[in-house]
Amino acid sequence: MKLSDLRTPSVLIDKTRLEQNVDRMQAAAKARSIRLRPHAKTHKSPDLARVQIARGAVGICCAKLGEAEVFAAAGIEDIRLPYPINPVNVDRVLRLLDVTRLSFIVDDVDVARGWSGLMRVNKREVDVLVKVDVGFHRCGMDPERRDAAELVARVAELPGLRFRGLLSHAGHAYGAGSESEIAAIAANEAQTLVRLAAEVERLGPRVEEVSVGATPTARFSLQQDGITELRPGNYIYFDRTQVGLGAATWDDCALTVLARVVSRPSVDRIILDCGSKTLTTDQARGFGSTPGFGVVYEDLDTPRPNESLLVERLSEEHANVRVVGTPCGLKTGDLVRVLPNHACVVSNLVDSVWLVNGDAVLDELPIAARGRIA
Repeated sequence: MKLSDLRTPSVLIDKTRLEQNVDRMQAAAKARSIRLRPHAKTHKSPDLARVQIARGAVGICCAKLGEAEVFAAAGIEDIRLPYPINPVNVDRVLRLLDVTRLSFIVDDVDVARGWSGLMRVNKREVDVLVKVDVGFHRCGMDPERRDAAELVARVAELPGLRFRGLLSHAGHAYGAGSESEIAAIAANEAQTLVRLAAEVERLGPRVEEVSVGATPTARFSLQQDGITELRPGNYIYFDRTQVGLGAATWDDCALTVLARVVSRPSVDRIILDCGSKTLTTDQARGFGSTPGFGVVYEDLDTPRPNESLLVERLSEEHANVRVVGTPCGLKTGDLVRVLPNHACVVSNLVDSVWLVNGDAVLDELPIAARGRIA
């Protein structure tokens, strides 16, 4: 089967690029003796999780319990949720503990006490890490609190909980304005966690893990001392945002959307059949200007962006592309590939993706954990 045989829009995964991305990150982590635990919310595919684990990953991360349930049912044996889970979900956690090694984060002592009580009642134990806010200001304990180390130590002492260590996510790196700013964010993240870990250990508990995770900071986190685990997700595919942030090149990007020209109303406007239900309305981020909702590749075999084509507007089923430079010869019926701004969200919009090599379609992979948002 060839690309021209597929219905459009279809999500394509370049097999060679994917494998190169996985191997490159795994080799970099191994060189620093850092455990790699990819975040599977990017691909939501047990098949691709197995690829990552076969190449050396210690396990995976999932965004929600629903995702974890899918991956556990598929035989993934070590799953971490860097997400605060409320104790009302105890029944689901207990079922997962029966089939996989599960760990999750807490950032509130009262919630940790709730989990401790439930684990004791059920005569079980679960691994937990304390989430630390290193600047993104979403979830996490404030490391600048005078009693921060004491709060972590209280969690570590609770029966039914096996305290593993500290975890953070430097998501504010997505808003950085330069490589040096991302490097500084990664350095500050590591220093904050290592300092807090030392303070906790002076109080008695052992901090075995210091876990960080974000694709933009990954290349700089690998240079830091004291990190034991790296949790990037987007690196398996990369996307327009990662190129804009210097984490990838166009040639690294493995996920594209195959689309067809369905209308050519004028010389400066092209309509594609991939709208917000395929590309999403996420904006790109980067050090420079990143307008529009993706970049268009005219060459199906060797995807490279045509910067004269701007995906300036999306409706649900249509992408409105404006020709801003060199005249374009695309006509109704022609196929293009579109690199989305944010690959992770695209994965959640389709039931399956197509593994490809150039123009050849190799396999269809189900996105088994799509839509598992609870």
